[in-house]
Parts: sequence; C-alpha cells; structure tokens
Amino acid sequence: MIELKSAGEIAAMREAGRVVSGVHAAVRERAAVGVSLKELDEVARTVIEEAGAGASFLGYHPSFGAMPYPGVICTSVNGTMLHGLPTTDRLRDGDLLSVDCAAYVDGWHADGTVSFVVGEARADDLKLIRVAEETLAAGIEAALPGGKMGDIGHAMSTVGRGAGFGMQNDFGGHGIGRAMHESPYVPNEARPGRGLRLRPGLVIAIEPSLMAGGGDDYYMASDGWSLCSADGSRSVHVEHTVAITEDGPVILTLP
Repeated sequence: MIELKSAGEIAAMREAGRVVSGVHAAVRERAAVGVSLKELDEVARTVIEEAGAGASFLGYHPSFGAMPYPGVICTSVNGTMLHGLPTTDRLRDGDLLSVDCAAYVDGWHADGTVSFVVGEARADDLKLIRVAEETLAAGIEAALPGGKMGDIGHAMSTVGRGAGFGMQNDFGGHGIGRAMHESPYVPNEARPGRGLRLRPGLVIAIEPSLMAGGGDDYYMASDGWSLCSADGSRSVHVEHTVAITEDGPVILTLP
C-alpha cells in the first residue's frame, strides 16, 4: 500500500532529514587519510544520539543481507557501489567515499547519501561525482505532481548514461515514511510516461548509483552486504528524500 503524507507528516520527516544532513556534514569533516570507516560510523552514531533520533540502518535485515546491518551508515569506497560496511579499514589518499545514512525522529524516517573524495582528488572522480549529482537533480526535477514514476528514471538515465557511465536498476529508490523502505519502488532507469502517477503527499528516496567503467554488472562481496562494480571501476551513489507537493518536489534531506 502506498501512503500519502500530510503536510504535518512531511514536516516531521523534514526533521529526520536534518539529522541525516547533520550526519553527512560531521562525517565529511572527520573523514581523512588514516581514519577508519568504523570511526566514521561512531561519529554518525553520536550525531544521531545527540539529536534524539534513531538509526534506521542499525539491525536492518532485508532478504539479501547476510546478517542484520551492524552500523548506522553505509561507507562505500571506490569500487563498492552500495551498502559498504563500516569496518576497521582505513581511508587512503584519493579514496572515493559514499556515505549513506537514514534516521528517524518520532517514528518518521529520512534517507540520504553523499559522495566525496578523501585527500587529493582525481579529475575522473570529481566528474563522476558531478554527473551523479546532476543525475539525481534531474530525477528530482522530474518528480512533479501529475507526472509518472517512469519520468524520474528516464530523466536520471538520460544524464547518467549520456555521460557514458554504467547504471544498475536492481537497487533503486523507494517510498519512505513510517518505515525506511515503503512502496513504491523508484527505478533508476525507466520509460517516460509509464508507471505510477505521482501525487502530492508521496514521499520517495531517489538514489542513482553510477559506475565509471560504463558497465551495469555488479556482484555482492564476501561480507554479504557490499555491492561492487563487476569490472572494478570506481562507483558513486547519491540520494535525497523528496516530497511531492502541489508546488513541485521538496527535498527533505538538506541542512
């Protein structure tokens, strides 16, 4: 069942979105050469706890996961596209890092991801991040009342594939609200004018991921969570929680 949210419920999700944004800012500030992914997870835990919020990821156990998720953020490095575990591995100069976080306040969830380079950045990585952000922006701009879900995926794939990057469509966006993952599924790639009609009150997480090698294939690592590009190419993931309103899309995961 797809639940449309009231203005008050969207405002409550906005508070959760501010927590997610705060986590991103704190983790980005702490991330540096030699810092472990586990240390970044501890930073995120502190931000969530001090905000009086809860960590949506902690203990989450979907059918594809080998175990309940052990952290509060996903830390995906270089060729890891999604769901990288916050291990004791330490960041190196030039690492490409995606930080995915979801939090809830008073039972309402928000979900978002940022990507950035630790230390000295390669030009190719900066381009990958820029195109990913442009891909996400195109999807958000297409989230208009009266439109169709396929419009979002079409807008994103036009940008991402147009730049020559690979995209997978098995792990895309989702509805969000009282639960972190709700209906409907939000595809990264789709045909325009097809799918669910977008209505005011629908709140969705839009989250494209791009692979620099241009292929779409990926595999699950031995940890049972991390999804990695099959060709080993660098990958990036970006995400916002977005409310569809009468006046157009509103991003809920901003500061």
